[in-house]
Amino acid sequence: MQNLLPEPPATLLSADDNAEEALAAARQADTDEAYASVAAQHPTFSAAWAVLAARSMAAGQVVAAYAYARTGYHRGLDQLRRSGWKGHGPVPWAHGPNQGFLRCLHVLSRAAGEIGESDEAARCAQFLRDCDPAAGDALSGT
Repeated sequence: MQNLLPEPPATLLSADDNAEEALAAARQADTDEAYASVAAQHPTFSAAWAVLAARSMAAGQVVAAYAYARTGYHRGLDQLRRSGWKGHGPVPWAHGPNQGFLRCLHVLSRAAGEIGESDEAARCAQFLRDCDPAAGDALSGT
């Protein structure tokens, strides 16, 4: 059955130049402390939370990864809603400021699966694909 309603417009988060600069400096230092400092100074900046989540997953610290990813995910949802998102519709991966939220959603799915929250893992994986299939492909390496 074909949906006759138009798809909502894509939601594009605003760039945060100060947070991006801080994240670039943290990449130079490449320590957990540097990334944590960015998250503390810019708590609404999902990209910092996404880096902390990914680093924690890579280090086998799944509970920490889950917590970081969930924080970034919720901060990203807040921003999406402020940008006019109504709970559905595209959140394009190609738009750089959206990537922090999408990365958090990806790690949240992985971490949820690791701690036995298979329903949440599946919901998050589907939500990522619903936001933009390209995000799922980019983050899963396909």
